[in-house]
Amino acid sequence: MKINQLLKIKYPLIQGSMARISTHKLVSAVSNAGGLGVLTSVGMDKDGLSDQIDQVRRETDNPFGVNLMLQQDNIYQLVEVLLEKKVPVVMTGAGTPAPYFDDLHQAGIKVIPVIPNVKLAQKMQDLGVDAVVAEGMESGGHIGQLTTMTLVPQVVDSVDLPVIAAGGIFDRRSVAASFILGASGVQVGTAFLGARETPIAKNYQQLVLKAGDTDTIVTGNSLRDKVRSLKTPLTEKVAQMEQTSSDDSEAQKLLVGSLGRAVYDGNVETGSFMSGTIAGEINQVRPAKEIIESMFQ
Repeated sequence: MKINQLLKIKYPLIQGSMARISTHKLVSAVSNAGGLGVLTSVGMDKDGLSDQIDQVRRETDNPFGVNLMLQQDNIYQLVEVLLEKKVPVVMTGAGTPAPYFDDLHQAGIKVIPVIPNVKLAQKMQDLGVDAVVAEGMESGGHIGQLTTMTLVPQVVDSVDLPVIAAGGIFDRRSVAASFILGASGVQVGTAFLGARETPIAKNYQQLVLKAGDTDTIVTGNSLRDKVRSLKTPLTEKVAQMEQTSSDDSEAQKLLVGSLGRAVYDGNVETGSFMSGTIAGEINQVRPAKEIIESMFQ
């Protein structure tokens, strides 16, 4: 089953949730264009998330989702909001949705975890989830060890679930390749950094537009929390510190608040500008609708 049939959307495309970026304006634009827009819940309290959901519903009548990073301190309060609002879809990451799964499913909410390997995909199938996102290391933000090309077919062959490919997807070619690998749909994040509706600082968008094929860097290797971002003075300094210092605490201090400094302030010196490896293909600002249609028409 293609993911658009499962989620009742026009195109088999999910907009990857981006922390502090995927708010109502982008989400509703993607849903109105026929994809599944996905709200971030990172940094939000109950009232903030509730307000974002209400704003999306004012801007679109189409299905949308909410992403839960399961290590958040207020996760139980956020789940309460999702149940109360009866959101159509919940995407999960950074943990297992098991403690909340029964409540979500009983409320008629589809649950789709993001997974980096076969073992976790099988665990999610045993839990009873509706689909999984197999996310390769080409993605921006937090990443696993396997590439999309190697991860997706292995997950497809190991579970009897719709598998959504993520990581390095931005055009007709990469969408077609995902389907050849056995995916039932795609999740796209970095391409939407070039969307007109994406609420990021101008410097952030300009860095993406100017990026080349080798302009991302992975930090957090020594912290066992790998993150892919654009190369900036901060990320290159952190990567160097990880190689030369036995004390990870100093690198961690530099990263605290760095995403916010990128998203809101566009601070090139101290911000962490998360982006996938396909940033080199993003060279213009377009409406989300045009980005989506270019992948399927």
